[in-house]
Amino acid sequence: MTHEQQIAAVKRYTVEKLGEDSTGHGMDHINRVVKMAKKIAIGEGIDPFVPVAAAYLHDTIDEKLVANVDEAKEELWTYLEQHDFDAADIVTIMDVIANISFAHTLDDQPIRLTKIGEIVRDADWLDAIGVIGIIRAVYYGGAHHEKIYDPLVKPRENMTHEEYRNLDDETIINHFHEKILKLADMMQTSTAKQIARHRQQVLEDFLDEFYGEWNNEC
Repeated sequence: MTHEQQIAAVKRYTVEKLGEDSTGHGMDHINRVVKMAKKIAIGEGIDPFVPVAAAYLHDTIDEKLVANVDEAKEELWTYLEQHDFDAADIVTIMDVIANISFAHTLDDQPIRLTKIGEIVRDADWLDAIGVIGIIRAVYYGGAHHEKIYDPLVKPRENMTHEEYRNLDDETIINHFHEKILKLADMMQTSTAKQIARHRQQVLEDFLDEFYGEWNNEC
């Protein structure tokens, strides 16, 4: 198969798995991450084929979206083999998508990503900041019945992986402080860092306005 055919195949796989997602991880999100991963890869002088393939697949084994991560990994590995991906490319893709979640930065020993991993993670995280990031945070929180805000519930600090995944102690606005506002400073590629600066300002302006309106100060 050609690279073009292989990319078409992984896109079909992702549509099958996430085409009906209603938590902010559907194909609109995937397609933006794919375009950004390609842009960053080219900017970093990296062949975009593997970054784009990984970007399409990055949420298909996500622990918050699938019932059984091990089964999802096994199914995806088999699918990639059936579509003539090189063994080395399969290993790279699986390594990237298994390790780019923000939750993994909270582990005792955070995983050091490869260059391709940095590209795909930066692309994914850029979609979590800025205007679209704000909308996705509200969309995801609403899907999980989170409160919008409670001034008596303070943002959590120094969370473990498990604590981060527990949404019982989170509000939508606290999620900005617990994760989203931290992402710009954690970007790895020069292309992503430049884009993140503007989107970070959008986040900060939004929160200033939110707190002002919440407290009837503006």
